[in-house]
Amino acid sequence: TRRGFIFTRHSQSTKIPSCPHGTSQIYVGYSLLFVQGNERAHGQDLGTAGSCLQRFTTMPFLFCNTNDVCSFASRNDYSYWLSTAAVMPVDMAPISGRALEPHISRCVVCEGAAMVIAVHSQTTVVPACPEGWISLWKGFSFVMYTSAGSEASGQALASPGSCLEEFRAIPFIECHGRGTCNYYTNSYSFWLASLN
Repeated sequence: TRRGFIFTRHSQSTKIPSCPHGTSQIYVGYSLLFVQGNERAHGQDLGTAGSCLQRFTTMPFLFCNTNDVCSFASRNDYSYWLSTAAVMPVDMAPISGRALEPHISRCVVCEGAAMVIAVHSQTTVVPACPEGWISLWKGFSFVMYTSAGSEASGQALASPGSCLEEFRAIPFIECHGRGTCNYYTNSYSFWLASLN
């Protein structure tokens, strides 16, 4: 066991991000944002290791019932992943297989000697770190997201997961048990507004 503080960084690209100076890499993976099953959503804090799965699959979970029967990809469940800036096909047809790789964000789980927090300026100016703290990265204040159904989840604003390094109107892609992913018009993202 180690006694450092664990945090996760997401590249929003296919490039594996590096751990900030003075921190060490634990593992790399793919950026899981949230899952939805039985019309209920459960989000991952993008600042924690749980949001960085070491393997990508369009359906990373199965469900079990009271008869001790577990089923995989047999219902209308969803997974949502941070996406990249890769361009979708012109016809916006769902993508699958190897064609998905350019669209899924990569991440790295890091260990540092101190706790990591996010500071939000609520203006267009990058905020300064509190006295005695150092900056690890700069980004945009990501608050909440919603997609299929009325379910939603969000980021704790104190978490480094609420500070995404790139702004995109829809920073995530929706995936299904049948092995396909796409962007849909019922997806929304919510960000802290600039008050200046």
